Amino acid sequence: MKIAMVGSGYVGLVSGACFADFGHDVVCIDKDQGKIDRLHDGIMPIYEPGLDALVESNVKAGRLSFTTSLAEGIKDAAAVFIAVGTPSRRGDGHADLSFVYAVAKEVGESLANDAVVVTKSTVPVGTGDEVERLLKESGTPHRVSVVSNPEFLREGAAIGDFKRPDRIVIGAEDDFGREVMREVYRPLFLNESPILFTSRRTSELIKYAANAFLATKITFINEMADLCEKVGANVQDVSRGIGMDNRIGAKFLHAGPGYGGSCFPKDTLALLKTAEDYDSPTRIIEAVVKVNDSRKRAMGRKVLDSIGGPENARGKKVALLGLTFKPNTDDMRDSPAIAVAQTLTDAGVKVSAFDPEGMEQARPLMPAVNMCDDPYAAIEDADATVIVTEWDAFRALDLSRVKDLAKAPVLVDLRNIYNPDDVRNAGFTYASIGRD
Repeated sequence: MKIAMVGSGYVGLVSGACFADFGHDVVCIDKDQGKIDRLHDGIMPIYEPGLDALVESNVKAGRLSFTTSLAEGIKDAAAVFIAVGTPSRRGDGHADLSFVYAVAKEVGESLANDAVVVTKSTVPVGTGDEVERLLKESGTPHRVSVVSNPEFLREGAAIGDFKRPDRIVIGAEDDFGREVMREVYRPLFLNESPILFTSRRTSELIKYAANAFLATKITFINEMADLCEKVGANVQDVSRGIGMDNRIGAKFLHAGPGYGGSCFPKDTLALLKTAEDYDSPTRIIEAVVKVNDSRKRAMGRKVLDSIGGPENARGKKVALLGLTFKPNTDDMRDSPAIAVAQTLTDAGVKVSAFDPEGMEQARPLMPAVNMCDDPYAAIEDADATVIVTEWDAFRALDLSRVKDLAKAPVLVDLRNIYNPDDVRNAGFTYASIGRD
């Protein structure tokens, strides 16, 4: 089957490469000529473990190609996926659907055959209805079915998530759409991956509800961590204790500096706006968004406390280890590190930093931060060292070397990746999240 993937960003490129690896003929389409040129040269626009090798092997096999021409790319395609960005719209928090609608209009004007048009982008309830209207308005004489097929890919583990999914959600309104999508996902269906067919609007809401629920779990355990610090409890044991209950589950119960990334911040906001539009308040999600926003700055204040408080911070130096919102990605969107760094620089602190993959993206977002070549260069002469992102490279730091390089042996572990006794026995003042 020929598949066209409109959008060659995170979702589009990973999905397109995986579909090609299943044996489909996939064309990835993007307006950005520079991005397409780099893909032709084997240069990935994002960092995702294993993606470069997956793309290379399928290009060599002739199953994966790239173009800037939408009309050329969708020719003879049985399924046309829309996988463009839906960022939060400035001013009101609604999802910006302008890219989705522009693609839908162009697809309608360019279709040369019957096809299923699939919204892979994360879109609010009712977006598929508008895409369908735009396609009809374009006057295409061909049979078109509009389907919702949300993605559930974790950055840093996206290829595995695509090939071994917890579930595949397909929102279709007719048999044509359902049958084409069965064929698209036939390799996974044969592997008994659960496929859930729903209405289109239900499918659209499932994606937002899933991300909002996970964001709620993160925010809940972060508030429990604050309470643990007050009452002398250990949040990691609390997480284990409640996570062993199968009704709750252990995932997303790791206390830290708050959620970030490309999904949770914008999707929780978009869900709030949808709820407002339909006069159906979502008070829990409102609280989640508010608590998470305030937590990131609170982590900056926690670091300031480790160097004597904001009144004594001016002129001191802090090293940040990890800048991306999570490990194994170069994504800086809404990363807690941005708020932490801003809080420190606002207090007159000199900030140095190192991240294995994210510094190129971080530089324009953190112009006052000195980016270093390795973690030990960032630590040199620091009054405190802060672990912001739990990259594996930071899990086994040479604490003796850190102590020798730093001005003060202070370690603030915002991800709880170290044993407190080990660090304190090495001569450090140690602070973590929700633990003594």
